[in-house]
Amino acid sequence: MTSDRQFMLQEYDTLPDGLLSTDSRKLKDRLGAPTLIHLRGTREPALFVSVLMHGNETVGWDAVRELLSQRLARFGELKLPRALTLFIGNVTAAASGVRRLPGQPDYNRVWPGSELPQTLEHDLMARVVAIMSERGLFASLDLHNNTGLNPHYACVNRIDNRFLHLATLFSRTVVYFIRPTGVQSMAMAPLCPAVTLECGKVGERHGIEHARTFIEAALHQKDIPNHPLAPHDIDLFHTVAQVKVPDGVCFGFSPGQGELVLNPALERLNFRELPRGTAFARPTNGKAVGLEVRDEHGQDVSDRYFLLEDGELRLRQPVMPSMLTLDETVIRQDCLCYLMERYGDHVPRRE
Repeated sequence: MTSDRQFMLQEYDTLPDGLLSTDSRKLKDRLGAPTLIHLRGTREPALFVSVLMHGNETVGWDAVRELLSQRLARFGELKLPRALTLFIGNVTAAASGVRRLPGQPDYNRVWPGSELPQTLEHDLMARVVAIMSERGLFASLDLHNNTGLNPHYACVNRIDNRFLHLATLFSRTVVYFIRPTGVQSMAMAPLCPAVTLECGKVGERHGIEHARTFIEAALHQKDIPNHPLAPHDIDLFHTVAQVKVPDGVCFGFSPGQGELVLNPALERLNFRELPRGTAFARPTNGKAVGLEVRDEHGQDVSDRYFLLEDGELRLRQPVMPSMLTLDETVIRQDCLCYLMERYGDHVPRRE
């Protein structure tokens, strides 16, 4: 049975005792609910950092507690160069080590602008945005892990020089998207430059270190430049479609596992420009089962990207995928992948 407490937003002005030594799976016991923590710093307004929007993506929490623990050890106090507001999200899912619990919405699909049916979680995220709007923000970072083999990259929802400068402080690989809606970065974009950070697979030491050094670099920024980037400083991609296995279709990665057998090598194709004819899946038992593809406006564009050829679902045109995964739970709860195109001609240029 779900406790109403998990929908109550907790707010602190200091770190709760013992929080930095608390593993993500123990945050439910320690906090019990999504929590905002406002920490003072030399400069204002605050950097906003959200972690554990997905309970099994622990890189953000691990990076933040390492950073703050190191500063405490070094200075005897946090002594932050800029104020920091930390939002700790789905602690109940984190306790079970899953993206979200059965019956829960995705915590990164219920922020203002969401197209999902209204829930208590929508109200909670709206409250977070209202609080931060009143307090003012310098920038917003939302930290995530990937399940598939992907490079570290940043995502933006606006083609804006400040957003792109912040993103390239993390990686020269940047993805622009406007769907799915209801994500944290899109909700924060009217308030400040906002980015989503994809930090590799869970538990990888490099991902935690990369996230920690980026947060620290953002805290030390006096301002975020508004001049155009040099073209050689960024590789910008545009997410043009989301690919899903249709609801009710049984799938797997080996023959006999379902009516749609996905290519077991798909995960290796992330951020590779794939030619027409690349095989994604094979329908079985003679059934005309396909993949569901929707563009950034929510329109069905399945026939634009896939065709059935020689018994295989193959690409109809060249594309570059991201977030391809072999994790069947993630495929069901989110999607199989996103399709991208290069977007360099749209980057604001230097005069």
